[in-house]
Order: sequence, then C-alpha cells, then structure tokens
Amino acid sequence: MTNIDEMSINAIRVLSADAIQKANSGHPGLPLGTAPTAYELWTNHMNYNPADPKWENRDRFVLSGGHGSMLLYSLFHLLGIGNLSLDDVKNFRQMGSKTPGHPEYGHTVGVEATTGPLGQGMAMAVGMAMAEAHLASVFNKDGYNVVDHYTYVLGGDGCMMEGISSECFSLAGTLGLSKLIVFYDSNNISIEGSTDIAFTENVMKRFEAFGFQTIEVADGNDIEAIGKAIEEAKADKERPSLIKVNTLIGYGCPAKQGKASAHGEPLGIDNVAALKENLNWPCKGDFEVPQEVYDHYKEIAARMAEPEKEWNKLFAEYCEKFPEMKELWDKYYNGCDMSDLFNSEEYLAKPEKAEATRSSSGTILNMIKNLMPNLIGGSADLAPSNKTNMKDAGDFSKENYAGTNLHFGVREQAMAAIGNGLALHGGLRPFVATFFVFSDYTKPMARLTSLMKLPVVYVFTHDSIGVGEDGPTHEPIEQLAAFRSMPDFTVFRPCDRTETALAWEYAIESKDEPTALVLTRQNLPQMAGSSKEALKGAYILEDSDKETPDGIIIASGSEVNLAVSAKAELKNAGIDVRVVSMPSMDVFEKQSDEYKESVLPKSVRKRVAVEALSDFGWYRYVGLDGKVICMKTFGASGPANQLFEHFGFTVENVVNTVKSLF
Repeated sequence: MTNIDEMSINAIRVLSADAIQKANSGHPGLPLGTAPTAYELWTNHMNYNPADPKWENRDRFVLSGGHGSMLLYSLFHLLGIGNLSLDDVKNFRQMGSKTPGHPEYGHTVGVEATTGPLGQGMAMAVGMAMAEAHLASVFNKDGYNVVDHYTYVLGGDGCMMEGISSECFSLAGTLGLSKLIVFYDSNNISIEGSTDIAFTENVMKRFEAFGFQTIEVADGNDIEAIGKAIEEAKADKERPSLIKVNTLIGYGCPAKQGKASAHGEPLGIDNVAALKENLNWPCKGDFEVPQEVYDHYKEIAARMAEPEKEWNKLFAEYCEKFPEMKELWDKYYNGCDMSDLFNSEEYLAKPEKAEATRSSSGTILNMIKNLMPNLIGGSADLAPSNKTNMKDAGDFSKENYAGTNLHFGVREQAMAAIGNGLALHGGLRPFVATFFVFSDYTKPMARLTSLMKLPVVYVFTHDSIGVGEDGPTHEPIEQLAAFRSMPDFTVFRPCDRTETALAWEYAIESKDEPTALVLTRQNLPQMAGSSKEALKGAYILEDSDKETPDGIIIASGSEVNLAVSAKAELKNAGIDVRVVSMPSMDVFEKQSDEYKESVLPKSVRKRVAVEALSDFGWYRYVGLDGKVICMKTFGASGPANQLFEHFGFTVENVVNTVKSLF
C-alpha cells in the first residue's frame, strides 16, 4: 500500500468520524473498519463514472448495512459523486440534508437503494444482478456487450443473521448469478456485544451450500488481498461470490476498536482526536483533508470516466448496426405506449360468466405482456393459484436468463426485495405475487418500495374469508387495512373483470408509486355498472332514482354484488339507495372535493360499508351515523359460501343493517 493509498483510506475514516461526532449520532464502526474494502473496490475495480452516476452500464454498489452510511457519503464527497460538498458531509443526519442517517434512493445522488432494515440491501442486490443477467440476454450481440456490469453489496453480521439474506442468496446460487459479488464485513460484533452470544454458524459453509464461490481476506486493511479477491470473484463465470473480509470494528480508535461501543454511537471528541493521532493523520482540525488526497481522488475520478466513453462509442455503433434493438432499448428504458390496449374494447370486455378476479388478472396480465416486453415477474411458488404465469414468456433460470417468468420459490420476503432491485436497476417493470395473507412477509420490503417510489406491482390473491377450507391461518383479515395505511402505496380491490383491468392499467401507468391488486379466489359475477370510473377509486355503480338517495351502500371486491342485490330488495321495501363501488380508497382520496361530494354527498348520512375484512378505515366514509359490515374476528375453516353466511355477508344482513339506520 502506498502512502497516498493509506491517506486516501484514512480520509474516509476521518470524515466519517468527524461527521458522526458533529451530529452526535451515527455508526462509526462500519466506515472505520471497511474503508479499505470500499476504497479498493471503487478506485480499482468498479466500472463507474463519478461524473455520471446514472450511466446505464455502471457497476452497482449497495450498502446493505445502511447504518454505515457515512462510508458512502465520505466516498461520494472525495470522488465528486453528485457534487456532495463538505458542507453536506458536515450536515450528516440533519433535517433536509443530502446525508441522511441511512442511505435514501432518490435523495442522495449515487445511492442505489434505500437501505435501513438489515438484509434488505442484500436481496435488492440480487434483484439488480437478475436484471443485469436478463437485459444482457435480451440486448447483447456478438462483439456488442452493451449490458455488462457487476453488482456489489456490502453488509455485516446483522445482514447475515436476518432470514431474508438466506432466502435471497439461496436463490442467487440456484440462478448462478456470477456477476453478483457479496462483501461480508466480518467483525464479530453486534450491538449487544460479541456475535458469539447468538451467531456462531460458519457463514462460508452456508454460502458454499447456496452455490457460491467463497473467498476469505484475513486482514481487512490489506488492499492487495482485497483486490486479488475481487479479481478471483470476477473470474468465476458460473457462481456468485462471497468475499469474507475480516475487519476490526472501529479500526484506528484505540479506546473503541473491536468493541460493541464502536458500532452505533459517536466516538467522543477525545477519541476522534486519538483516532487521528493513531492514524498519523496530518490535519488536526475537524473535516480537514490534505489537498494531495483530494487531488488523488480527482485523478481517480478522471480515470473512472474512461469506461463510459468507450461504452458510448460501442453503444452508438450498436444502435447504428441494430436499429431494431435501439427501438427495443427505448421501450425498455423510456416506457411503452399502452394507450391503444387500455382503450380497446377487448381490454375492457366483460366475460359472459362469473370469474374470480385472480383469473381476470391472469387474462389481463397476458394482454399487457404482449405489448410490454420489459414486464417481468412471478410468484412465491404460487403462480398457478395467483394466475401470474405469462404464456410463452419462458422461465428465468440459470440456463435461460431471457425468460420473464420468475420463480422465487417459497421466499416472500426475498421476492419483494428482489422486485425492488429489479425496479431500481432500470429498464424493467416488475411484479410479484403471493396469497394476500402472506403479504405479512412482504410488508417491510413493500414499505421500502413505497419509500423509494418504485412502481412495483404486488398481486395478492385469495383476498378474504373466501379462501374457505384452508381456514383462519390463510384468510386475511387485517392485511388490507395495513396496506391502505401505508403512505404512497395504492391498493385496489376490484369487483369484476372490468375493475381488475382498470387496476392493472393504473398500476402500469404509475411512474412513482407501487400498486397492490387484491384479488379473489372465488368467482364473482360481472357488474353491469362497472366502468372506467373505477380509475377514480370510487364511483356510483348503481344510483337511486331520487335526486337525493335515501342512503348509500359502499363496498369493494366480492361484496359489491351483495350491495347491488341488497339495493334491489331495499327498493321493494321503499328505500331507494345508491351503491358505490370503492376499489381504491387511496385513489379516491386523490380526487377533487367536488368529485368526492358527488359520489358521497355529505347530506346523505345513512351509509353502510360492506367488506369481508377489518373495518379499519371505513368509518371515514360512513361517519358516526353509519355502520360497517365487516370481520370482527379471524375466519374459520369451511366452504366459502358457508363462511360468508356465518359471518353476516348476506343480502338479508345488508338489507337489515340499512333498515336499522332509519
């Protein structure tokens, strides 16, 4: 290691320590321990242009241990990525700063993924590597590897403990994602002390079992050994690689290194000073970096710009030689015009027979994929039940990266995070699917989907007690309320084929928001009044003959038909009500006050909502004077029709509930 290399590594350490100390908050342990790994990777092995952090063929780097965010911010500042200034570094963890406590995608230029909950960055990196493999299979031609890059991810013992890492890396090994390289920062320390109190497994053996090449670097300060390990990882064209780097948490701080206290609290003013002295840092003041270090990083950044220049020449030749591929590239990266399909009679056609909305969704999905080549997705081993198999699209596998049907296995957590990774990579529009009750497994990852504003589509089927014989363990009750409560996450529960088609249209047209389609197992009749108005979230499906209705019944999904049937009986009893289908509360809330008043006039206070799930959220629409027919308990095991009757989802109960308001 040269003196300038050592100083450049220590610059990452010192800036990180100073920023955390100034904020009086943060995690110095990871940046101090892994600075050599990050420096060697970024400056000598990554294809990445600091002047163009959005270059499509750049290598991706995900910091799964997001608490160590100052490692990224120090590097970004020194390399000039996103023009992250020294003042930005000084504002670490402050309100509105470019340097938040954990990396945030879309907020800080250069951050590839929002990472906070441990392990999720690992799975998102797997998604990015899958995206690279698929796009390479679509676009690369002999002599023109226009998609050719690596995905690197760095995490520690905590990431390895979280179950999601086993899920995603088991799949990565099965798929042979050789351009995925995982750095395991092994320092044997977690917040509570030595990892031996809870974590004694042989991680290397686990990854061997997953199908990874495993490499160990004995000394985390040996950048020669780290560089050799990276090249060894790249040389394996059949397997993803794990590089275990043995580090000392809080390296360089005499009183803290190797201790749990180095993980998640500032070092302290005296210890920061001791760190600088121990590292032979030439500057005594806070946030001081020698000019020769800045000059060195500037030279590196200039050199790092060259691969993009070469790629630009290659891509220009590629576009000239293969104009049809350039046209396809634009569809992948700029989007497809779906208006002809979405406005066609075929798309909105109602089938003659009753049909489960999961089946409707399967039909619609296959219409969309015929015009949207970059649609990719699959299910957590439930595609036949979720109806998410795309016909003639091929299965994505080690032998066929060109397939667009993804098989995640029984791995809902990894599936959702991989969906995020596919979207983050760019060029692809992913969807993921499982039973709605298992959405509990996807919730933390779906939350990050929303935080990152990614237009991932979640297909959740078997949406209520209509699951039937599988019983209460498989019958969702509270899940719909949980997803509706999530900011910037749109939920649709359609009542028939038309509303299902419109829910898919909304999801595909979304540019910066995830959408969940919550679909039935059981067959539902086609509603004569369902229409494009469903794109407004709620609309009048059947109206009263009176200028002001006597009351309003609001329903979603399978209960809309109940509301329509109850309206007919009430009419015979002299009560003329309006039926409102509300497939999406989220979308309805985005409408104008005038529109919302036209559907749910404040003057009509006699309201009943019907939905075979939790009542949470419905009182916003029925008010104190209204009632909700819902699930107050968990479900039961038995035929669906018997369960609906047992729990009060009958025409008779809806009629009587409306009458009770008069």
